[in-house]
Amino acid sequence: MRFVRSLKFRGWVLLGATAFCLGLPGAITTLGTSAQAGGTLEERKQPMHFKWNACQPDCRGWVSAVGIVTADSPREFDEFAKGRQLAGATIVLDSSGGSVNDSIALGRRFRSLGALTTVGSTVRTQTPRGERVSVVPEAYCESMCVFLLLSGKTRYVPPVAHVRVHQIWMGDRADDAKAASYSAQDLMIVERDIGRLAKYTFEMGGTGDLLSLALSVPPWEDLHELSRGELRLANLVTTDAVADVFPQDNSSVPMAEAKPSKPQDRFVSSTVGGDAQPQPGKSTKTAEAAAPTGGSATAPAQPAQPQK
Repeated sequence: MRFVRSLKFRGWVLLGATAFCLGLPGAITTLGTSAQAGGTLEERKQPMHFKWNACQPDCRGWVSAVGIVTADSPREFDEFAKGRQLAGATIVLDSSGGSVNDSIALGRRFRSLGALTTVGSTVRTQTPRGERVSVVPEAYCESMCVFLLLSGKTRYVPPVAHVRVHQIWMGDRADDAKAASYSAQDLMIVERDIGRLAKYTFEMGGTGDLLSLALSVPPWEDLHELSRGELRLANLVTTDAVADVFPQDNSSVPMAEAKPSKPQDRFVSSTVGGDAQPQPGKSTKTAEAAAPTGGSATAPAQPAQPQK
């Protein structure tokens, strides 16, 4: 792992992972090379960007949302959405989190569209028949990304995805949170944003258990990866069927009939590079509340990424 600086963000990023591919006809195909998986890891270090991914002939496509949520993300999503029919669209998340307030704003935009949400990274491969678009389910949704996941009207988390939570913190002091000093105003900012996050969580249909799990993990500890039971306890998962977030256009072939009944069998995994084996990824963290600028108590929180 190596240390990276991007805009105002500081953080550790994942530099390696073994890719697995969804087994959904048309939309989801096998991954061609490990180089493309590495490309998605590089994207995750950048401010969040959005892309429409069309697939043919039997699915309607999806929006990939990759990277760190910044103050620009809600506006950039609005620009992306112009001229597109995104009502009920599927949003595939691959993110280490970001700003509390901007993630809340972005999540509300997703919910207003009636979006469906899941975790995955989108890759493109060249085949003899042309470019194919794939979703790799072993992806990361961490920190405030978890609350973007919550914004989906329907929410699906692949069994191999990593959904991780931790406390929000002052972004400029998260590198050494124990040694840093804090003013009364700093504590006010954090508590204010916790209140906003709690309100949003309940609006989206999340539970107090999600907040309890997240707010119990300080920034000097590794992120807590939610188990399948905890995902349900938090109400982050509303379905075990991948077809519920990647519906087919061709109604004559219902996905429920085309897929096995066991949720764990709805993914077909294949390692990249033949004998490659899955390697455990290390956590990335984002501090979500930063000191206000100009001494204003109402200034928006600025996102940052602290050390692992």
